[in-house]
Order: sequence, then C-alpha cells, then structure tokens
Amino acid sequence: MEEQSDPRKAASPRPPWRIWVIVAVVVVVVLGGGVAAAYGTGLLKHKTDDLGPILTDVPTPVPTEILTPMPKPKWPLTGVIANPVERPALVVKVENAEESRPQQGLENADIVFEEMVEGGISRFAAVFHSTLPEQIAPIRSVRPMDGPITAWTGGLLAFSGGQEQFTSRAQSDGLQLISMDWGADGFSRLRSRYSPHDVAGDPAAFLAQADGGHQASPPPFCAFDADGTSSTAQVSGTAATTVSVQISTVARPTWTWDDSSRLWLRAEGSTPAMTTSGVRLGAANVLVLDVEVVLLAGTDAAGTHIPETIVVGHGTGMAASGSMSAPITWQKDSETSPWQFFDASGAPLILNPGSTWVELVPTSGSWSVS
Repeated sequence: MEEQSDPRKAASPRPPWRIWVIVAVVVVVVLGGGVAAAYGTGLLKHKTDDLGPILTDVPTPVPTEILTPMPKPKWPLTGVIANPVERPALVVKVENAEESRPQQGLENADIVFEEMVEGGISRFAAVFHSTLPEQIAPIRSVRPMDGPITAWTGGLLAFSGGQEQFTSRAQSDGLQLISMDWGADGFSRLRSRYSPHDVAGDPAAFLAQADGGHQASPPPFCAFDADGTSSTAQVSGTAATTVSVQISTVARPTWTWDDSSRLWLRAEGSTPAMTTSGVRLGAANVLVLDVEVVLLAGTDAAGTHIPETIVVGHGTGMAASGSMSAPITWQKDSETSPWQFFDASGAPLILNPGSTWVELVPTSGSWSVS
C-alpha cells in the first residue's frame, strides 16, 4: 500500500536561517544587550539624520577654574613675609663720626642711606618700619638731601638741629618733622655720651606724634625675591665676597659676605661696625649708587661749605645680594618720587628679603667688588 505523507509536517516547513538570527537579536535586546547589539549584527541600521545621535544627554564639560595663589603679605621695606602693622615709616638722622660709635638701635633699621656731609664724614638716614628698637642714638641734624632721599616714604623725619632752609625743604617734600629743637616728645640726652653725640630718641614716642596725614605705611622700596635665592645678583651676577666703598678719604666702609649669617657685614675701614648691643651691623642687600655731590653756597657753624647729594636724576651702580653682585642703574624722577632700580637689561631689580643699605658714593669717590 502506498504510504501517505503527514499533512501536519507539510504545513510546518523549517524556518529559514534569517528568522533564527532575528529571534536571537530580540532575545539579546530583551535580556540587556541593548540596541547596540542589534546594530552590531548589521540587521538594524539607522541614519543619523533620521534618528539623531544615540547619546543625547551627555553633559557639557565645565572648565575647571584655575585659582591664582594670593600673594603673601610682606613688610614693604624688607619684603619679609609677615602680617605687617599699619604705621608710618620713621626716618632718623643717625651720626657716624668716629666719636659717635658704636650706635644704638641701628641694627633694626629696614633701610639705611649713607650720605657724605661736611668734612667728608658720613651720616645715616635710617628708615625704621618693621622693627622698632627701644632707643636710637646718637641723633644728629638734618641735611639738604634728607627730604629728597626719604620723602617717598611719606613718613616722619626725626632729627636734632638743622638749618631752616633744610627743614623747610623736607617739610615741603611731605615729611612730618619731629625735631628736638621744636620740643617734640621722645628725645633725651645720654649721660654715657658727651655732647653733641649724646642725643637719643624713643621711636614709639616719635610715631605717637604722627598726624592724620602721616598714618599710612610706606610703599614698597623694591621688588623682593620670595625665598632669598633668586635676587637679580644671584640670577645674573658674578661671585663676590667684598664690597669696598670710598665715600671720602675719611669715610671708607667695607662690606664682607658672611655665609653663616647670610648677610653682608659692615666694617668702618677694617674695624667691624658694632652696635651698643654687641651686634655687628649687617645687611641682606647692599646697593652702591654713583651720585653727584655739589657744595652749597652756605656754610655750617664752623664755616664749612655744606655738600648736597643730588638724587633726582639717574645713574649707575651695583647691587650685592647673597654672595653675588650685579651692575644696576637707578632713577628718581623728583624729590618725592620713589627710587627705581633696574638690572643690566632694564628689568626691575629684585632684592633678597631683609634689610638694605644704600651707599651714596660721590663721583669723586670710588667703589670696587672682589
């Protein structure tokens, strides 16, 4: 008998292979493979123009703000990092004749300008701000260049004696004058010294007399390096151990670098310059400036013509910081303008933090570095 085929088998043919692939894709999508798996098979396709980008919720990156560190507060005349006290600068005229040594309190000055006066001796215009000693001595008279040298501080000038033409000039330059002759508080005479080298002053008493127009701190003297290793002299200068200065035949200071204290130590000729406290005078920076000195028509009480150091203008000089020195130029546009110092390329001079002594050397004098 002829065998008949099963009609159910004839109605259920085997599914083609594409059907199985589609089924597999659906299963993957359902179980978490996602649309990406379907696109990977090549069976699902799209056009970006039709469907848009696949990821539509990607956030726009926000640029991270770059924070510039705030500069640390510094004392304006020394560059030493600290929390400066708001108070005026105090300029004190300190004697440097042989009979006046050792001086008292001079080691606490932020800046000291050394100038030539009558007879070739030198005198100091010492600027105190960051540190105030209990007493300063011996205090002497004002000279014609004291206003032009220190008026930029906008502070007080303390002295004992001086011609009216010089005091008026300093006053017109904007300094408040604290004069022993005018009865200002804070002056006394020391029994341990003889006149006229016996006048002492109390810095706190001087500052207590500052009027309303002389309360502010001084502007910065110069740019200062942060860590004491990148001053202009240390970056672009040459090695130095001694700075020899001849202001006159009788004023011949010498500065010698001392590694242990990291200071330039002062000597009067070959004699170490000491203070009454037993501290040797030293400085983090020494500036030597070539200046013109002229003799005024008037004379002092002894009949000697008074020299004036000309500081308005410009000139050359040298800066010593660390154990290095470098040539510089200086500029001062007016009697009340700040000092400006530049390196050999014309960039602003950078000093090390600490005290600075400025040697105002007449063109008739000389200086050398070794």
